[in-house]
Amino acid sequence: MPFTLTMPKLSPTMEEGTIVKWRVKEGDHVGADDVLMEVATDKATVEHNAIDEGYVRKILIPDGGSARVNQPIAIFTETADESIEGYEPEGEAPPPPPTEEEVPAEEEKEEVPAAAPAAGAIEQPAFAPLPPLEGYTFEEPTKPILGRIPSSPLARKLAQEKGIDIASIKGSGPRGRIMSRDLETGAQKGLVSFHHEQPTIAPGSYEEEPLTQMRKVIGRRLQESKTFIPHFYVAQEIDAEPMIAIREQFKAGGLRVTFNDLILRATALTLKKHPEVNSGFNTVNSTLIRYKTIDIAIAVSIPDGLITPIVRHADYKNLEEISSEVRTLAKKARDGKLAPEEYTGGSFTISNLGMFGVRDFIAVINPPQAAILAIGGIQEKAVVKNGQVAPGKTMAFTLASDHRVVDGADAARFLGTLQIFLENPSLLVV
Repeated sequence: MPFTLTMPKLSPTMEEGTIVKWRVKEGDHVGADDVLMEVATDKATVEHNAIDEGYVRKILIPDGGSARVNQPIAIFTETADESIEGYEPEGEAPPPPPTEEEVPAEEEKEEVPAAAPAAGAIEQPAFAPLPPLEGYTFEEPTKPILGRIPSSPLARKLAQEKGIDIASIKGSGPRGRIMSRDLETGAQKGLVSFHHEQPTIAPGSYEEEPLTQMRKVIGRRLQESKTFIPHFYVAQEIDAEPMIAIREQFKAGGLRVTFNDLILRATALTLKKHPEVNSGFNTVNSTLIRYKTIDIAIAVSIPDGLITPIVRHADYKNLEEISSEVRTLAKKARDGKLAPEEYTGGSFTISNLGMFGVRDFIAVINPPQAAILAIGGIQEKAVVKNGQVAPGKTMAFTLASDHRVVDGADAARFLGTLQIFLENPSLLVV
């Protein structure tokens, strides 16, 4: 008898999936555990295997199509020649397309009269829409006439004598007027006149592209986070030179340890001392979540957006174990090969933009967690050491916390302990 394949729920937060590619075609026989298709979820692109044996009789959602969880995507039968005529696929029906009543025609839109300006108010001119882009053309650029460029008579004379195109000079006089001194500066810099072709694309042109499943979920979850979670931020600057020194020692001993590995290890030990930060908030019944394990999520940038693979029981792992696991997880994340259990859950998140030269930033909390740590890059600056100004290297940390769970004093104490670990990194190897 016929049976229906519906869109599976491949991650806890998945509501919709996109079929990247079917690995079977209509008429194929499929055995249990055979790969059926590749599905792009809100987290990664994963392969989905068949649960039951059967024949693919009709594919309802083609390659590139999207379907909600439990929406029918294919019809199977137990035998190759079984009829599927009149068979109604089981599962949730796809959302109906908007009707004409929901999307009124342009000519049916009611004209809304403009409100009269208030007494004493200055009436603003009506906004004029851009002209249609079709048929838009550009005139060929013409050589500028010297007399029409804001410039002094002496500047024009010097430009002719020196063979300088005055149009290539930036004026320093009133309203950009080119003065004689500008010609001297231009000649010293060896400025040349470049004649570029005018662009052929119309001003204001743009194109739209659909959101990926991952980007949809990122947008929705982070908007909800900033809307409903009362964020507050506490920042701390630390001396990064001890971390630099111990990292060089590890390197000399043949150990690949990054600054991020050191920070993750220090964060895990800090969370152990401050369990109130290793917490979350359940919005369904308004209760505090006290995590019993320290599972640190690491924000990893991938082409479609952002994913947070998790180092489980991070406080029980040494630097070498953390370094190896982070490299493996990051590679799997970028290849889209993370398993759901490798990115689902987590009690705390670290987001590091130091490798991009960012000085500092604030991050958005990943619910239901109650905090996220944002890390900037190492900065060379003047610092005070033993009462004397000296060159130094610092790193900025910003903790974003959910004020329903974490108080300001809790956040301050957390950063204080983290600073002790990172400025005394030998503590991370005991």
